[in-house]
Amino acid sequence: MALWRVFPPTEHNMDTETLMRVLPDELGSLLLQRRVMLKDTLPGVIRNLEAEEDQIKPKVERLNASFNVANSNVVKEKKIRDQNQKEARILIPQVKSIREKLIDSGGMIILDPKWKKEKLIERIEEIEHKIQTSALDQKSEKKLLDQRRALVLENDKWLRNRKDSNPEMIEYLEKSRKMSSLFKKADKAHSKMINAVKKAQPLYEKMSIADKELKDIRSQLDRARELLSQSDKAIRYWKRRLDEGFGNLGPGFNDLLRQKQKVEGGGNSSFAKTTVKRPKKVLEEE
Repeated sequence: MALWRVFPPTEHNMDTETLMRVLPDELGSLLLQRRVMLKDTLPGVIRNLEAEEDQIKPKVERLNASFNVANSNVVKEKKIRDQNQKEARILIPQVKSIREKLIDSGGMIILDPKWKKEKLIERIEEIEHKIQTSALDQKSEKKLLDQRRALVLENDKWLRNRKDSNPEMIEYLEKSRKMSSLFKKADKAHSKMINAVKKAQPLYEKMSIADKELKDIRSQLDRARELLSQSDKAIRYWKRRLDEGFGNLGPGFNDLLRQKQKVEGGGNSSFAKTTVKRPKKVLEEE
């Protein structure tokens, strides 16, 4: 139960003249009544807030645990994706270099003119460059990954044909196959990462809402406990004031009537002193 619901703020506004007519005993009595009411009511308020805290705390802990698991999956799959892509990118220039040597030596048997024309490795390399250097949204990244996936599959098909027709291409075939395998693993990890993100997002939103609610309850609870701890001292203070007066009663009991007497004598109130004066230029313009 929120404190403001138990003790709603008043909406009474008094001008200086009305406030001056309020007797010190009347005001002191009202303040004492409020402090007594607080002391009587706050224990129940605190019990209700503690019950709310006990009720929502396990929910927050469960949501935190679920989110941490989901988020750790995101981190894990991203790490796998990045590592496989990194290793595959390293192989691209190696595959190109071996291929050029085979072509120059006449060891590259090209049975498929389409493969030579389309330059699969160069296209894969170009896509990787775009992924690495461009600020892509999820849709654009997916489009490039789909293109890379299709090229890798086409390259695999070509590799199977070359193995049967030219045994001398073993190193080229092994590195190309490894590169393709790494890209496939990266694609698989990327898909898992996206699914993990979709699961983590709603958990994060629920966790944030519940966590804020718990913080609000604890803030109210701290304030209620603080008010309760001050109650006895405040009650003693206002009882003494009502018994002994509102003048200077010694340490901790300064003269509460000094400002009232000053205003009655024609001086400014403390409120008037703290009011910010408007610039002279503005007053003149008006």
